[in-house]
Amino acid sequence: RAMGGGPEALVESCPLPPGSLLDQCRSGGAYADCYVAEVGGTLSLAQFIAAFYTTWVFRLERVILRWLASRPSTDSEARMLASGEIDAFAAWRVEDRREHEILLADFTGRTRSWLKTEPTPGAGSGTGGKDPRTRLYFGSAVIPVRDAATGRPTLGRRFSALLAFHKLYSRILLRAACARLAGSKHWPAAASGPKL
Repeated sequence: RAMGGGPEALVESCPLPPGSLLDQCRSGGAYADCYVAEVGGTLSLAQFIAAFYTTWVFRLERVILRWLASRPSTDSEARMLASGEIDAFAAWRVEDRREHEILLADFTGRTRSWLKTEPTPGAGSGTGGKDPRTRLYFGSAVIPVRDAATGRPTLGRRFSALLAFHKLYSRILLRAACARLAGSKHWPAAASGPKL
């Protein structure tokens, strides 16, 4: 069913759902954050994954990964990741997957990306009840490393310096996915084309 979130879907910071795959990362001492947006319609995890990794915003990131990390990828591969046909995509590999959520680790092992879909409580078929809606979650985790001088776990100065940008970028990524889903009927199917 087509989404009704629209390009102006509200993206908010929120607590990690208890017991989620990303919450398990945080319990090991990692930094973790979580953002959520709500859209109209019933949405599967596969639809969310495919939309998230093929937005214009994420395509730019994929271009950067192609040139700086030799990690090319295509929209077709993003859809294959969504459907479970492949477990590696661009700079990430699937670390764990459930019916409604997926956790990916980057090739360095330092970061995790997490997506989750959740029907809103009380959402029904639209007949005598609320129209169906879906919550879309996106979160990230950064795994600490041991400081050579102190021996203590640390996230590193680079991460601390980029934290504000990371938070803004996370919101932009989730908002772009909502916009792509809302306009999915008007988006042409992406050809596999050259790898980005």
